[in-house]
Amino acid sequence: MKFGPVATLSAEGAVLAHAIRHGDRSFHKGHVLTAADVAALSGDGIDAVIVARLDADEVSENEAAAVLAEALCGDGVRVARAFTGRANLHATVAGVFSVKAHAIDAINAIDEALTVATLPAFEPVASGAMLATIKVIPYGVKQASLNAALSLAKALGPVAEVAPYRPAIVALISTELPGTKRTLHAKNRATLEMRLADSRAIIGSERIVAHQPATLSEAVRDAAAERPDLVLIYAATAIADRHDVIPSGIIAAGGEVLRFGMPVDPGNLLLLARHGNVPVIGLPGCARSPKLNGFDWVLQRLLASLDVTSDDIARMGVGGLLKEIPTRPQPRERPLPLPRPSMSIGAIVLAAGRSSRMGAAKQLALIDGEPMLRRTVEAVIGSGLTPVVVVTGHEAEHVGAALKGLSVTLVRNPDYARGLSTSLKAGLEALPDDLDGALIALGDMPRVTAEDIAALAAAFDPAEGRAIVVPVHAGKRGNPVLWAQAFFPEIKALSGDTGAKAIIAANAEAVFEVERGPGVLTDVDTPADLRAVNEGGAA
Repeated sequence: MKFGPVATLSAEGAVLAHAIRHGDRSFHKGHVLTAADVAALSGDGIDAVIVARLDADEVSENEAAAVLAEALCGDGVRVARAFTGRANLHATVAGVFSVKAHAIDAINAIDEALTVATLPAFEPVASGAMLATIKVIPYGVKQASLNAALSLAKALGPVAEVAPYRPAIVALISTELPGTKRTLHAKNRATLEMRLADSRAIIGSERIVAHQPATLSEAVRDAAAERPDLVLIYAATAIADRHDVIPSGIIAAGGEVLRFGMPVDPGNLLLLARHGNVPVIGLPGCARSPKLNGFDWVLQRLLASLDVTSDDIARMGVGGLLKEIPTRPQPRERPLPLPRPSMSIGAIVLAAGRSSRMGAAKQLALIDGEPMLRRTVEAVIGSGLTPVVVVTGHEAEHVGAALKGLSVTLVRNPDYARGLSTSLKAGLEALPDDLDGALIALGDMPRVTAEDIAALAAAFDPAEGRAIVVPVHAGKRGNPVLWAQAFFPEIKALSGDTGAKAIIAANAEAVFEVERGPGVLTDVDTPADLRAVNEGGAA
């Protein structure tokens, strides 16, 4: 190819390198100059133009782009008319885009003049969506390079296809525990229907059963007997192991577990199984949210009749980080690691006790000149959690006065003398029903900071198994503790002067520890503790 400025009168048959606008004349880049064009430009006083002239062994940009684009097309794909060296591929149906990445890489390695750019593999697309663009960079490409690309496309093709969505019937199963709100099932179904809206799939049946292997097994057998295209299972709690309720129930029904876990976040706890020829998916908790997660990647392929294997899931890791990991140190420069907007987290501050070892209401004791309880409550408010409920009891009026001006809800527990469990119950009952979780804080921990609490909230994710978030310092667990809504019934069922430590011990798989400073271990129970804290030490 020869490229550069030439005399206008000698430019006939050359390709114009840059657009020319002069008076009422306009010639676009890539235009092949005719004898009339040359005469007109010269007559307008344009004595030289920048052009390209192809050699005998070169193919023009539009021709090369169009030919290669046609060679890449498979089912569900069409080629738009080539223009300025570019030919685009578009979907003719709604479905899932399939592309052979190794073929694209090989073609792009042949000659820098030939380029192919596509959507990511397995991207869901609407009819008419642009899938790829084939661009010839200069004004022509060597015939040998084009032939090499065409040979590769033929050998490896079809390179780009769209697998269309099929009319599919989905059987939906949900498990529940005592205390599970039925409104949750309606919310889950609505989210699933939203996911199915772009395909031609519908929910053909729905079953709600107890969260037990036997009842789930029966539901899976009954659902499979209806011959659906897909069985989806919302579990009452996140699947924690191949021997947990959901996989155990599937196996008892005669199914097979193909894979538990995927390298996609959110979506790690997805379970892939099969009952006969019917795919069965144990949904990760994040599937309750409409936000993109690993379940979407599996669902979209299945709805387009694309098989999904354990190996397919294993290859989803690159690009599989769909959200920022909240526990990574300083994920972004921001003052606090605030909880995700989709999480609704309230807080309870317990301040009802008689403080027998202090000899007075310790909640009102001064730390750095401020009532201890007020410092704790200010930290909770500063973390961004809402609403904040403060449970009072002993000297309730004085305790309430110490919090004057703060945005809190005061709840008086008339049974505070019967022990800690009564205050826990009073606090939980004062919270809204639709919260994802609640922080339970003690009113006598003046060194807990807003940053400590926000770090717990940022790590909280029941869908991924982080349902009880506990701060630790130097290997020792402290307070406050953040609880998922699923544990509220158990906490309310406690009696006497009993806290929730036993619930933590019984649900080790749901506990997530967040390393924090010594303030999460510092509480004030005695006058000596108070002196130590005011002197800058640890109680």
